[in-house]
Amino acid sequence: MHGLGVLGRASELARSGQLFALATVVWRQGPSSGKEGSRAIITADGEIDGWIGGACAEPVVIREAKQVIADGKPRLLLLGSPEQFGQFFNTGVPEGMTVVPISCQSEGALEVYIEPVLPAPHLVIVGSSPMAHTLAQLARALDWRTDLVSPAEFTADNHSMVVVATQGHNDEDVIERAARLRPAYLGLVASRKRGEAVVGYLAERGVPRDQLDRVRAPAGLDLGKTSHEEMAVAILAELVQLRASQQERQPMRQLKLAEAVDPVCGMTVAPTASTLHLEHDSVTYYFCCAGCHRAFSDNPAAYIKAATR
Repeated sequence: MHGLGVLGRASELARSGQLFALATVVWRQGPSSGKEGSRAIITADGEIDGWIGGACAEPVVIREAKQVIADGKPRLLLLGSPEQFGQFFNTGVPEGMTVVPISCQSEGALEVYIEPVLPAPHLVIVGSSPMAHTLAQLARALDWRTDLVSPAEFTADNHSMVVVATQGHNDEDVIERAARLRPAYLGLVASRKRGEAVVGYLAERGVPRDQLDRVRAPAGLDLGKTSHEEMAVAILAELVQLRASQQERQPMRQLKLAEAVDPVCGMTVAPTASTLHLEHDSVTYYFCCAGCHRAFSDNPAAYIKAATR
């Protein structure tokens, strides 16, 4: 997969709710197998789809992409030798940029822009009122994953945002089922008095208080008396506000990144079964290419000593 195919796949992943990073080659110095405009998708578990470069670049891009996913911030990755990016080694690296020295035998260099792609929010609207249809249209205009379903079709998970707009038809049953799932948001389209009655009824039925406390009734920002179109806007505004606040509070996720350093050239490589490797004194060493593997096997003591200085 390459070119526009990668962008099409990225759109599919975003719509399905998967978190990933998109890497794009923005500059190259030949010889390098990565070309300007080459793209790849990297998932949170390190799977790559697309092309940004060969064995020298790929493990580093995967490592940095996983960190981009973890902290949610894009970065410009410079891959090359100190001679190619010497000004940054001498003066410091600007914020948002990462310089990784590699000693690839091709002597190429790359600049790769890596950006996190957040999953599209998942909104489940239960009901068939005009307000429900308007809310679905507005959410889809934001490119949110939006399901407009009947009570019998209702399903969600704890990442979903659920709006119950059944207008008095089995409100209690749907709220009870939804509360049990502990979604990211649960709102009931009803008056405040009606909302209190529904929650009170479920409490008497033994629904746990911590589940009922999650119910927002009435759903949406309080705009006073509104039309059904304005009510849909008020609910969507509350959901946008909630999503923005959650992103601000989300702590950085610490990922354990599996990686090794080539003792000959110092390049980062993935310690997998398919990576060139050699065991010496009960320690396994990994290499970026056959040249480094051969150099180490000819004189391991020299490289082990250099690596431990």
